[in-house]
Amino acid sequence: MKIYAIIDTNVIISALLSRHADSATVKILDHLFDRTLIPVYNDEILNEYSTVLRRAKFNFSEHLINATLDTIKQSGISSERIASDENLPDPKDIVFYEITLSVDGAYLVTGNTKHFPQKPFIVTPAEMLQVINEMLFPKPGPLSEPSVGYGKYR
Repeated sequence: MKIYAIIDTNVIISALLSRHADSATVKILDHLFDRTLIPVYNDEILNEYSTVLRRAKFNFSEHLINATLDTIKQSGISSERIASDENLPDPKDIVFYEITLSVDGAYLVTGNTKHFPQKPFIVTPAEMLQVINEMLFPKPGPLSEPSVGYGKYR
């Protein structure tokens, strides 16, 4: 099963700055690197990632920046924006929203959900981890046959 995600820049920054391997943002980045999540992007998003990751205040190594960007480009898909009438508090965020609209079933993962309309596909990193777990490890439904080991009594 493919899980498509547009990752807001703040999630990547938070993951790379975190000292906690179990933080939701770090786990999201891990899922990008292990290809559980398929990133969706366009040139505007890649340019924002590149620009923000290179800000002096973060002091990220060029190796780390290139590895992150290369992983996104190599394991992800480029897509075109779908125009939207949404009026967002930060006009620079519209590209993330419009790219999300371009892929059926895609999620926009952001630490700033208040900057976007309330939609079920706009999720926090922690919510995205729940989605991943539910998709990878679905719970049996009420009509599912219970797991019974008949062994030698078959």
